Amino acid sequence: MEIKTYRSLEFLLNHAKTGHVTSDVNTETIERRSFSPKKIKIFSSRYTNLENLPEHKFTSDKEAQKLLPGIINNFVQRLVPGDGKSRSAQRAFSMQRNIGVVFSGGPAPGGHNVIAGLYDELKKYNPESKMFGFLLGPEGLLKSKYVEITKSLVDAYRNMGGFSMIRTGRTKIDSKNKMELSLKTCMELELDALVVIGGDDSNTNAAFLAQHFKSTGIKVIGVPKTIDGDIQVKTDNKETLCAISFGYHTAARAFSQSISNLTTDASSNVKYWHICKVMGRVASHLALECAFQTHANLSLIGEELADYTDHQRIERARENGTIDYTAYGMTLRHLSRLICDTIVKRASKGKNFGVIIIPEGILEFVNEIQVFIIKLSKIISEYNHIHDNDFHTSFPVLNNKLEYLKRLARGLGDKDKFPIWNLRDDDLFNQLPSFFQEGLLLERDTHGNFQFSQVKTEKIIMDMVKEYLGILKEQGKYKIGIKRSDYNSIMENTGFIPGKLAKTIFKNPDDKYLIIKESIISLKTLKQALINSNLISPDDKVPEPIALIFKKSDPEFKTQTHFYGYDGRGSDPTHFDCNYTYNLGMTVFHLIANGATGQMAAIKNLEKKFDKWEPIGIPIAKLMRLEERKGKLTLVIEKSLVDLNSNAFRIFKALRNEWLAAESKKDRYRRPGPVRFTGNTEEDRPITLTLNSI
Repeated sequence: MEIKTYRSLEFLLNHAKTGHVTSDVNTETIERRSFSPKKIKIFSSRYTNLENLPEHKFTSDKEAQKLLPGIINNFVQRLVPGDGKSRSAQRAFSMQRNIGVVFSGGPAPGGHNVIAGLYDELKKYNPESKMFGFLLGPEGLLKSKYVEITKSLVDAYRNMGGFSMIRTGRTKIDSKNKMELSLKTCMELELDALVVIGGDDSNTNAAFLAQHFKSTGIKVIGVPKTIDGDIQVKTDNKETLCAISFGYHTAARAFSQSISNLTTDASSNVKYWHICKVMGRVASHLALECAFQTHANLSLIGEELADYTDHQRIERARENGTIDYTAYGMTLRHLSRLICDTIVKRASKGKNFGVIIIPEGILEFVNEIQVFIIKLSKIISEYNHIHDNDFHTSFPVLNNKLEYLKRLARGLGDKDKFPIWNLRDDDLFNQLPSFFQEGLLLERDTHGNFQFSQVKTEKIIMDMVKEYLGILKEQGKYKIGIKRSDYNSIMENTGFIPGKLAKTIFKNPDDKYLIIKESIISLKTLKQALINSNLISPDDKVPEPIALIFKKSDPEFKTQTHFYGYDGRGSDPTHFDCNYTYNLGMTVFHLIANGATGQMAAIKNLEKKFDKWEPIGIPIAKLMRLEERKGKLTLVIEKSLVDLNSNAFRIFKALRNEWLAAESKKDRYRRPGPVRFTGNTEEDRPITLTLNSI
């Protein structure tokens, strides 16, 4: 019997169908790997030249001029046909080259296609050229750990998501010693150029490497990567040169598919509010795109909260002859009230359910929290500067840290230091939940930023929402509207006159959705209302049908929380990101072949149809500004926030009342569909880009 069972299993394992359905490679993967991205027309030219575009101006930072003199005067450059090159120039263009590439920071869909586009162009012009990938990000560059990138390796990852080919890391190249180690590795490999694929900090690194390598002739080119979409480049006169970083479209589509599924669940089960936090620590681009993709009932845009002004409080202060400075900027309390308002409005129309989108970094846009973050970051930085020990090592648990803050508030901290933490700060801070206090006192990330992904932002906000909804419920202001047809159905054959009863218990007896009066907040107060209207006697119980109506109107607020981040950045890229990144890779090669360094490869006109796309190089040094990092002013690329004057945001603002659907209208949820590689199931660019191109 055992032999027969063993043979049966062996037969199953060796069956052709088993092999087909359990293979690591399925039809979708095969189709992805074999897909050939479209190429911008300029790449059909045999050779290219770079044309300087001095009309694209940037105001250079003085610190950038001082620290990056070798690349600060770079122009924006575009690729133009170079078929008229001399023979010597053609030979130089097609020379055998060694190029190194490194992924830096978190993954973003499309990174493998940057490598594929660069590899294909490199080999097209000289099959003897070599390409090396540094393993585990910048650490591989520092420790000289690399792999030669071959055709078989590239073919295995074409159009596939992630950075799995050579992997990535967050090691910073932020000292002269690390610069020298990077140069040593590049010299040993006889590299002609180094390509850094990363976000704002990684491209900042690329600029400093370009400056450090300048005298050696080794070129350094950056590539804009981040799903947050906060690398956008505009000139001084607001002309867009880089509309969005790669990976953004794919991540937004991946998040939106999941959020769309939740809109379906919410409207099916009609009892949950789904709270969806999406990545975006500094900017709310992903939240805005997901709002357009899904039409969630409420989408919060951090930049709008930061720009908020409470005109009622300003007017009250003016009447009293004072100025209320706290009227500028959103507070946590007011934010929770805005969300409550949304929930109460929908409930009044029978919809005690819905979907809310919030950006990961929303707390950074809340006035009082931003003050705490700035002050605590400064305190931690100064402590580390003064003492031999690290702040988090000296105060390992929350109580130790709180005690240190109390000492500062009482003026008992380090001497001769400005008392930035006062008794009012300490009092307000102690009113926060302990888990949030701990979150605000977390160790900063490698960039010196507060780690919002480590804090349950949605829990902080929704706990305040639940608390205030409880107050509104006690006041009789949070109730579920009863559809008139449902009311009439329940009242059939009860002996009560529906119209008379409606005037007794509803505050709007003539509307489509009926709201129980605010004074009726329990079965006891309901009974008293019926007695007062002579509908029942004091000895009677509340009739079951009327009690049922009250129970239907009595809301229970239930939430489900979700975080979308790592799943989206690991998604396989959309057609848009496949085409975008492959052309970025080819752009990198042509920048290098034409002698550029310190430039960021970019594609202009992404918001337009593909035949309008234009490969360019953007001077990284001119994008850099001084920002506070770890308590010090540091030169970095400035992040792009959501522009509240953009077409996309203005249209969002105009439509969000429809998507709230807090009237007796049908919900307007949109189904974007999954990220697929077959069929026409996706728009060909981010919706926000399309709107901004109008």
